[in-house]
Amino acid sequence: MRRGEIVGLRWKYVDLKLRVAHLPKTKNGDSRDVPLSSKAVAVLEKLKIIAEAREEGENSTDDRVFKARVDAISCAFDRARKRARKLYEQECAASGKKANSDYLLDLRFHDLRHEATSRLAEIFPMHELTKITGHKDPRMLMRYYHPRAEDLAKKLV
Repeated sequence: MRRGEIVGLRWKYVDLKLRVAHLPKTKNGDSRDVPLSSKAVAVLEKLKIIAEAREEGENSTDDRVFKARVDAISCAFDRARKRARKLYEQECAASGKKANSDYLLDLRFHDLRHEATSRLAEIFPMHELTKITGHKDPRMLMRYYHPRAEDLAKKLV
């Protein structure tokens, strides 16, 4: 999912029993249903309990699953990336190894979408993958799809 889709997700569009999140508004203008993994459902179930406990006694009309702004996601991700980089440097120093100067420096939140799309491409055929990722044009999806030759070779057995 894109950052805007994540922050725009509302509880009324999440069906934990069917394991689907409905996105009525997406970047390309079409709505779509996103399948939820078991791990995603487990996290959302916990978030739902927390949200319901907070709203008890409140008259809140904010039905958003994640009460954050798009830029807040990028900022939080950047802070996490910097912490991970610092830990990496500390581990390298402790083991007497030289840290790779480029490690994690150019990682962006959007790269997670790219990685997820590449991994989902190992499971789903392209026509199903376009429904999950929200790409209208398969050519755009191909920018994300990078199958490894060894994985393709296994399918040829």
